[in-house]
Amino acid sequence: MKLKQRVVLLAILLVIFIFTKVFLIDNLDTSAANREDQRAFQRMLSGLRVALDPRLEHTLQSPWEIAAQWVVPREVYPEDTPEMGAVMHAMTTKKIIKADVGYKGTQLKALLILEGGQKVVFKPKRYARDYIVEGEPYAGYDRHNAEVAAFHLDRILGFRRAPLVVGRFVNLRTEIKPVATEQLLGTFMTVGNNTCFYGKCYYCRETEPACADGDIMEGSVTLWLPDVWPLQKHRHPWGRTYREGKLARWEYDESYCDAVKKTSPYDSGPRLLDIIDTAIFDYLIGNADRHHYESFQDDEGASMLILLDNAKSFGNPALDERSILAPLYQCCIIRVSTWNRLNYLKNGVLKSALKTAMSHDPISPVLSDPHLDALDQRLLSILATVKQCTDQFGPDVVLVEDRMTLSHL
Repeated sequence: MKLKQRVVLLAILLVIFIFTKVFLIDNLDTSAANREDQRAFQRMLSGLRVALDPRLEHTLQSPWEIAAQWVVPREVYPEDTPEMGAVMHAMTTKKIIKADVGYKGTQLKALLILEGGQKVVFKPKRYARDYIVEGEPYAGYDRHNAEVAAFHLDRILGFRRAPLVVGRFVNLRTEIKPVATEQLLGTFMTVGNNTCFYGKCYYCRETEPACADGDIMEGSVTLWLPDVWPLQKHRHPWGRTYREGKLARWEYDESYCDAVKKTSPYDSGPRLLDIIDTAIFDYLIGNADRHHYESFQDDEGASMLILLDNAKSFGNPALDERSILAPLYQCCIIRVSTWNRLNYLKNGVLKSALKTAMSHDPISPVLSDPHLDALDQRLLSILATVKQCTDQFGPDVVLVEDRMTLSHL
């Protein structure tokens, strides 16, 4: 063989070797990432049941100090939380030392301070479990049980971006009224034999109070995030106008995502993927009311989108509001880890996991069976939407590696 032919042959073999090596490394990395996702999923399943137990391993710290130390820019609580049960037990049993009207907003809530100085947000029961909220997908009062269910779904999806929530029964006469501020106390009334209050908020009305069963009121308590992590409010790029006959741009412009990708903080970093994760989360719970969202202040788009205020969820199990998924089907990108997790939850696993996760809550059963069944059906719709994207653009474009530095410009 002539020298020139040998050189050409060696060059071809070298190219083949390089491409083979790169291919194997890429496949090895992908397989390693997938294996880690599988292990994370199994760890989640093994830790689903959170028994509310007062025992703490760190006896020198209060449950509030432990929970405060969990918070970091990309998660509210860590994957491994052996003391979550103790924190949630404290949330549902610690003495209430002060009660006030809730922070400003559209819905009724109360701000409670528990023994040890911890703030929690109390949302009262307004509906029975089997009540169907008719009308627009954001219609009706807040659902306290929806906050509990959404928190556990956040755990199951592996996002860890929702503050801790647990159900609690409070005696309005003996636990709330003696420590209530004048502002809150002025909204109390008796309707029949039931103690009621209507609070202070945009839609709070004396004619529409929340009423206890006698003096005992069922509700949810959400753990207030530490003050050292101040929040910044952002308008959601896929927010609704809430005005009849007026559409938001995303509702008529199919190329809207391209414009979003050119604006901060969606032009780089993880925020756009967080928006898409949140759209998936909101579609599963039926929440079409995320017109704003919060992140930690001064984060330059690096910290997570925090999953606050999930109570406009689980209103109608028969209503699948596809427009909630607009960020997903307009941008056609999704985190690999989110995609993997959704696939692991197929075939009834999601319903079973959520039912198990909520089984120890004081207000269990948290959801009716039709709402649990709806979750599995909505999951299939999400998977079908991603498949449409991969069929159109290819998996290499649609499935985005979490660990990449994103730039959409």
